[in-house]
Amino acid sequence: MSEILRLPAEELYKEELNALIENETNPVPVGWKMSPKSVLTYIMGGKSGKTVITPKYMGDRRLVEICIATLVTDRALLLIGEPGTAKSWLSEHLTAAINGNSSKVIQGTAGTTEEQIRYSWNYAMLLAKGPSFESLVKSPVYSAMETGTIARIEEISRCASEVQDALISILSEKRISIPELDTEVAAKKGFSVIATANTRDKGVNEMSSALKRRFNIVVLPAPADIQTEIDIVKSRTEQLADSFGLTASIPDNSAFERVVTIFRELREGKTLDGQMKLKSTSGVLSAAEAISLMVNSMALSGSFGSGKVTDADLAAALQGAIVKDDTKDKAAWTEYLENVMRKKGRDYAALYAECKERNG
Repeated sequence: MSEILRLPAEELYKEELNALIENETNPVPVGWKMSPKSVLTYIMGGKSGKTVITPKYMGDRRLVEICIATLVTDRALLLIGEPGTAKSWLSEHLTAAINGNSSKVIQGTAGTTEEQIRYSWNYAMLLAKGPSFESLVKSPVYSAMETGTIARIEEISRCASEVQDALISILSEKRISIPELDTEVAAKKGFSVIATANTRDKGVNEMSSALKRRFNIVVLPAPADIQTEIDIVKSRTEQLADSFGLTASIPDNSAFERVVTIFRELREGKTLDGQMKLKSTSGVLSAAEAISLMVNSMALSGSFGSGKVTDADLAAALQGAIVKDDTKDKAAWTEYLENVMRKKGRDYAALYAECKERNG
């Protein structure tokens, strides 16, 4: 087991990536490690020689094909979706497969500056020697342009408009001007940008139409059906449990089904059969939240319980995941418990009792 808390995709799936590269038979674009078809196999799963390639994204294959095809051209890629729709996950794995390096990342926040998109200076060296390439500090975008690889910008709509605008000339001209050195850096073939944006952040820092035109936009939907979402949650829970060395056993299928059902019904504001409308909660209740809930339940059981996830463990995790804004969320959760879960029958009876006790 690695001592690193979170290995990058290219390390975690090194064997699979090496197998795809070794067995490559299709044309490989300039700057890429493998062909677009092999990238698709890495993302969606399959086989390469005798190596089984595990699926990294469980969703519409055509959407992934569009993402990969976009990156073959000089267009940047923008992944948009609700929280927990695997935008960052897909972005990381695309760059890991294409470049073998997913580390050129800018995390968009309200505090992200234009220098983090372009370049900044080592001010000690700047004062000592004046402007020079030695004193210049390259941004991930700068490094990607210089090496002909892909830079990732997470949560681009969290960045201020002037920071977003710094990307327009870079994506249009494929150059970064450095007036202090009276020069510019031109991007090598293979350079591109993958950005992600959260639909919950719409209106925070709305992207300009000029910037949107520089991207090919792909909307990632929530899992289309409950079984797909269950498979995603179970698969990632197993991976994370192994990574963290959790001692509890993986919960049975019914635990995953019940948690995902509760999340989907509260998220969509109606029961799965569409017969009853429900109050929504302030939380996202995405597949990512369900994965976190199951991992936390395993950690709780392994550390302080029997090593087998119980309804009491699930209830404690559900209470924390659902009741964020105490007044509104507690009312919605209470209504759900009494009008929906209580009537679901024997499979939910023990979980209902534990949840009701926790909700007080």
